[in-house]
Amino acid sequence: MLKVPEHQVAGRQAIDGKLGPLIDNSGHFYKPLQDDDERGTGELTFYHSFSSNTRIPHHIRRFFPVFYGTQLLKASDGSGLRPHLVLQDITSDHLNPSILDIKIGSRTWYIEASNDYIQNCFHRDKTTTTVSLGFRICGLQIYNESAFWKPERKLVQSFTADDVRSVLRMFVSSNVGPEPDFCFADSVYGGCDGILERLMELKTWFEDQTMYHFCSCSVLLLFDKESFLKGKTPFAEVKLIDFAHVVDGNGVIDHNFLGGLCSFIKFVSQVLADSKGSTMED
Repeated sequence: MLKVPEHQVAGRQAIDGKLGPLIDNSGHFYKPLQDDDERGTGELTFYHSFSSNTRIPHHIRRFFPVFYGTQLLKASDGSGLRPHLVLQDITSDHLNPSILDIKIGSRTWYIEASNDYIQNCFHRDKTTTTVSLGFRICGLQIYNESAFWKPERKLVQSFTADDVRSVLRMFVSSNVGPEPDFCFADSVYGGCDGILERLMELKTWFEDQTMYHFCSCSVLLLFDKESFLKGKTPFAEVKLIDFAHVVDGNGVIDHNFLGGLCSFIKFVSQVLADSKGSTMED
């Protein structure tokens, strides 16, 4: 039984008769291949390449959704059968996950793109934090007392650097508001299994890898507050998603992605430092 993903925070959604991804109850995420551009085939090409690439370290593969191939399914927009990527549903092991979708890089367009596409991306990059910070928040939901704070896309697109800091603080707080308590910061961002350590692991790989350039890709952060409140270790994850515009690296380091990732790491590190300062003051 296929259904609309409950925890999708960005991208095209299968609502109101539109084409978008679907999920099942077995941990699979079905992403329709687009036929109005090259995004679908580009992402499929990347997954085939990545899956068979023996140069990808095993510890890096865990940052990518598992790829199960393709399958013909009835499209969510009623257009009939359409090929779908069959991927791991990253949220399936989480009850009420808080999620951040961070698009990495100070440039989201790729050189081979059409001029219209480049101009659209250039405008969006300039009017968001993409150019100034090297990344932007694309979507989010933060769980708070049996409900989610899930701001509309227009509000998210208007975020400033200060808004980004506030969201990163609220993400690891038990409250959503102007005075975050940083309740989960040390457990979620810090520690040997925390988000910051995993981001550093990705950074180390991107400092060397020259196989791919990840244009317009996102880092997805998610964890369950409820697990923490019930005395369990919060299950935090870091995943890379959206590979429609991955291009051949041609032996050159992906400085666009690496630079954006380094900038994002600085923001997370500062929030973690702020949380320790706040705890000391209390």
